[in-house]
Amino acid sequence: MTVALETLGLRKSFGGVVVIDDLSISVETGEALGIVGPNGAGKTTWFNLITGAVNADAGQVVFQGKDITRFPRHKRCREGIGRTFQIPKPFSGMTVFENMLVAATHGRNMAERASYDRCVEVLEITGLMDKVNTLAGSLTLLDRKRLELARALATDPSLLLLDEIAGGLTQVEVEELIEEIIKLRETGITIVWIEHIVHALLAVVNRIVVINFGQKLCEGDPHEVMNSQEVQACYMGGTPA
Repeated sequence: MTVALETLGLRKSFGGVVVIDDLSISVETGEALGIVGPNGAGKTTWFNLITGAVNADAGQVVFQGKDITRFPRHKRCREGIGRTFQIPKPFSGMTVFENMLVAATHGRNMAERASYDRCVEVLEITGLMDKVNTLAGSLTLLDRKRLELARALATDPSLLLLDEIAGGLTQVEVEELIEEIIKLRETGITIVWIEHIVHALLAVVNRIVVINFGQKLCEGDPHEVMNSQEVQACYMGGTPA
């Protein structure tokens, strides 16, 4: 297997608070990797370092063999990194399709007309074809989450970063989302998914990494990791033996 993404010795502090502390994680091409850890563990900051939303104090981000540590955000997106955010923030006054066009044209640096086919393809994948002319601001939470996913996919990424995309959904809605992400995984796209809804991760990913205090606590088989006393102690409130 080839390596899609490596973060090597990443460090990030905000003021005097160390948020990411010598964090090294590798993701294989086509892998579905789950990321878990307590609130404030540094998970989203790690995503922000990968996408260029914040700059690392030290360490490297290597994507498909290329050091992108100093690339600006838009260039990382055009290299093939797409992401969702915990709280969807679509352009509320635009339709679903207009939101898609913004993502495709700016994320892929393509002409609007040339992006139409990709937008339609992604809307079909995410179940939003019947909402193309609906204003994004009037969507249900589930459909806003779907649009968040669709906008990331519109950039045609080879690596998809999902940040708590199942948060706030009902059990039935989570199951629907799981089915859509499984279908995406089957296309061969590399997925890294931060999520607190553990059963959703277990249905999709083939490896889990646990982050605590900005460091990698452990990694491995999803069920073994989540059942370990060490993880239950730091993440699920258990007590180690």
